[in-house]
Amino acid sequence: MIVGVPKEIKANENRIALQPVGAEMLVKRGHQVLVLEGAGIGSGFSDGEYRSAGAEVCKTAKEVFDRADMIIKVKEPLEPEYKLIRKNQILFTYFHFAAAEILTKAMIDSGAVSIAYETMEAPDGSLPLLVPMSEVAGRMATQEGAKYLEEAQGGRGVLLGGVPGVAPGEVVVLGGGVVGTNAAKMAAGLGAHVTILDINLDRLRYLDDVMPANIDTLASNPANIRTCIAKADLLIGAVLIPGAKAPHLVTRDMLKLMKKRSVIVDVAVDQGGCIETCKPTTHADPTFVIEDVLHYCVANMPGAVPNTSTLALTNATLPFAVQIADKGYVKAAQDSREILTGINVIDGKVTYKGVADAFNLPYTPIEDVLG
Repeated sequence: MIVGVPKEIKANENRIALQPVGAEMLVKRGHQVLVLEGAGIGSGFSDGEYRSAGAEVCKTAKEVFDRADMIIKVKEPLEPEYKLIRKNQILFTYFHFAAAEILTKAMIDSGAVSIAYETMEAPDGSLPLLVPMSEVAGRMATQEGAKYLEEAQGGRGVLLGGVPGVAPGEVVVLGGGVVGTNAAKMAAGLGAHVTILDINLDRLRYLDDVMPANIDTLASNPANIRTCIAKADLLIGAVLIPGAKAPHLVTRDMLKLMKKRSVIVDVAVDQGGCIETCKPTTHADPTFVIEDVLHYCVANMPGAVPNTSTLALTNATLPFAVQIADKGYVKAAQDSREILTGINVIDGKVTYKGVADAFNLPYTPIEDVLG
């Protein structure tokens, strides 16, 4: 199979979908790897390293797309890339379709095979390709929140850890999954007082057992959310419904309960956001203010630490890319539940129910397509 790796064109996205060692592994298995010139520089990988690994470095994105049977990316295709995608071509990347109707319809029209990292589900229900970037994004949520709480950044001027004689900052985390757990651990490590809210009581029991003493757990409901956000210096949105739009747990009216110049970081923004007032921003222009509350809503947070993020992501994606390249997507999907559940759009049909429901599109079970 010919595997193509273009350069990411999303604003300030410096990750690449394949390390040189990944290219080496694919080449040794008899595949051809095409990498766009300069695609790995932001992650610390030179064109020379890809050539040494056996990959061919191409001059244009069009050449990569034209020749490749499978395109491996980090983020969803953007409008300039739509016309480069052809029928039956495999695209293996983060799509987050349920929050992107134009993208969804573009992939339907293309006739391509869209395999989404974010919906790939293991037999135990875990999401193996969301975990590494969720770990990064969760830790970054606290890091960025702490920064934007500084007065010079527009925040309240609160040090999350406090100092002797001064109370620590209050951090509220909506969601106790991978993002929320990592955000809470980072905040607790800085010395903040942290409250995690989740609807899953078994998850809260687990977190209560393993987390430090400065983390409290609380059942998520509208009353508890209102109480918690009123005292929060930093509110982190970490809610995920796999393949579907995130629910708005905090409405615009609820922001009036929050302290002036407190900070919101909504990690769920690429799935529509769990705070109603959130909208995607970029690393170049990351924040905006509504109701005197500073919002940080960068949709590709791990792109700010591309070396760490690329290593973490490709450690997880490469085994599945190898399966698809070795077997073809049909056989790979039949053999792997993860790959089967990752197929969201194929030959113009939406095969992931959460995406179909988001836009009232016809839903075709993937089993009906693959037989």
